[in-house]
Amino acid sequence: MCAPLLTLAAAGAVLLAPATFPAAGPPGHRLGAEPVAWREGTVRAADLLAEVRDCAPVSRGHYRSDSGAPASIPVCGTPDAVFWKADMDIDCDGRPGPRCNSATDPYFSAGTAFAQSDGRPLSAESLPFVVVPAPGPVWDYRAHGLRGGSVAAVVYQDRVQYAVVGDTGPQDVIGEASYATAEALGIPPDPQGGGTPSGVTYIVFKDSRVTPIEDHAEAVATGERLAQRFVADD
Repeated sequence: MCAPLLTLAAAGAVLLAPATFPAAGPPGHRLGAEPVAWREGTVRAADLLAEVRDCAPVSRGHYRSDSGAPASIPVCGTPDAVFWKADMDIDCDGRPGPRCNSATDPYFSAGTAFAQSDGRPLSAESLPFVVVPAPGPVWDYRAHGLRGGSVAAVVYQDRVQYAVVGDTGPQDVIGEASYATAEALGIPPDPQGGGTPSGVTYIVFKDSRVTPIEDHAEAVATGERLAQRFVADD
């Protein structure tokens, strides 16, 4: 779990996931070999946002964007998905690397709530994933068809990044995603000073799952298919 948002740098316009490698592989390349270059998806950000303009709350209360902030963020539901509109704090937890470790993140944890297929924690540096609040009195994600590996569409400005549910956070805070998710969306990914204070929409598709959880190419393919259905079912 990262620290609350501290500062905000200007969002970049170049999207590589992750951009820390020297070259990008073609779309559909399996995560763990070479990174997949960001490409325009089949569903526009505007089309997804149009489907989540209205909120039918499924949470029994509201979440905070950061510890100590007002509780003002509901989790909303549709027949096919749940969603929330929040900030983005940076999760750098999981397998340590050059950008996510105890030296770069004072709140670093070497574990993630969900593990990859070989039993090791996920890598926040290389895998786009989102964080859901741990089950509590406000909301239990498990009661709405969500689990580790569930597919999410994360929308920021005119960008859509597909990710998986990969970690859990505090029971009263919402709005967090991995270093790789932020980087792909052009949001500063630094765990101490990155993130953005608002403007991020998280849409998680019910009863979806990527297996193995670390297969980002499959998350993109499944996410695009579910997003197409989501915007078509009016």
